[in-house]
Amino acid sequence: MTHSTVGWHVELEFREDEEHTEAVALVRLPDGTEIRTHGHASRHHTDANQPRVGEEIAGARALNEIAMQLLTKAHGEIDSASGRTSHPINV
Repeated sequence: MTHSTVGWHVELEFREDEEHTEAVALVRLPDGTEIRTHGHASRHHTDANQPRVGEEIAGARALNEIAMQLLTKAHGEIDSASGRTSHPINV
């Protein structure tokens, strides 16, 4: 049995003001595909200003969208190779 190590490069960047956080996530795959997504978080005016929490929420939303797009891509490749329609399981 042969083992290989494959790596994916993922980047997250954030833009924030007092009430909003936007995350941009990017993953680069070994086949040359790049998937870029966005996630948003808003702070309620009565909540304490905690930028890290906004980053976590916006980042998680952007990464979740990457996961959904990766599932769609993988199932498209399965369908092309098999000639049938696969059924992704929702995360």
